[in-house]
Amino acid sequence: MTRIGVSDARENLGEVVDRARYTHERVVLTKRGKEVGAIISIDDLRLLEMLEDQLDIKMAREAIAESRGERIPYEEVRKKLGL
Repeated sequence: MTRIGVSDARENLGEVVDRARYTHERVVLTKRGKEVGAIISIDDLRLLEMLEDQLDIKMAREAIAESRGERIPYEEVRKKLGL
């Protein structure tokens, strides 16, 4: 993984994007020495989004199992929240 300042990345954006695109190198952007973002390939982004979706599904299933079938009607929730 490469770290590069935002200013340097701006000056060499095409090269930075190509490195991420063709070599799947992850480029961490820094500003004043602090990590502020990253440039990754679209394939890596899609993989990350798929993993996030799988984690969300797992957490939802756990929450449903934890509720033991207890449900609160939507209208009751709205009423409690003053909506």
